[in-house]
Amino acid sequence: MEKTSRAQLNQLRISPRKVRAVANLIRNKKAVEARSILRFTIKRSARPLAKLLDSAIANAEHNAKMTAEKLFIQEIRVDEGRTLKRFRPSSRGRTSPIAKRTSQVTIILEEYGS
Repeated sequence: MEKTSRAQLNQLRISPRKVRAVANLIRNKKAVEARSILRFTIKRSARPLAKLLDSAIANAEHNAKMTAEKLFIQEIRVDEGRTLKRFRPSSRGRTSPIAKRTSQVTIILEEYGS
């Protein structure tokens, strides 16, 4: 039986395209290595992803009795969340739509060697 742990972040107010750029940096990496990569990444989505990774590691240690040094990121998925629709005034009395996109991030950790 495979030991896995997961954590999910809902309604992150950053566009999924921007979050995926950072998520691709840590895909299929060891959890400890991914933590240090996120620490030195200068992107706005790096901090929420680091907190999500720490949450997934804590879930693995507490719920499944796994060790942090043996964990790796089996899957990290960035899906599109709800889109907030806003409008900006435009010329000649018109309005222009603005789509404020949100992301839903799911991270699944697995213990290698199991």
